[in-house]
Amino acid sequence: QVQLVESGGGSVQAGGSLRHSCAASRYTSMPDCMAWFRQTPGKEREGVAAIDSDDSTTYADSVKGRFIISKDSAKKTLYLQMNSLKPEDTGMYYCAANFWPGCRRAGGIPRESEYWYWGQGTQVTVSS
Repeated sequence: QVQLVESGGGSVQAGGSLRHSCAASRYTSMPDCMAWFRQTPGKEREGVAAIDSDDSTTYADSVKGRFIISKDSAKKTLYLQMNSLKPEDTGMYYCAANFWPGCRRAGGIPRESEYWYWGQGTQVTVSS
């Protein structure tokens, strides 16, 4: 059963913007840790951005200054604003969550093992 429902994504030209949403409305509370991952053909799933219970954020070097991760705890919704998109940003994007306060104890770029619940994924395609 899908517990995190993603929406957004789509196809844009290089330099354009997209906004992803991830609804955690099926849970009774906002997850302690949430993040966005992406996966491209021939590559493993990689961490893009993370936001923790104290609203601290972490970004992969490849998206710093272009992507913004945020959340609305009242709506139990996670967002990813993607600006200045590049063809290399193309891929399937997944939101992820965990309810363990210590899920981000290691810090750094979000790792797949830190998150127990996942969205269904949404496609982002950036053309030249």
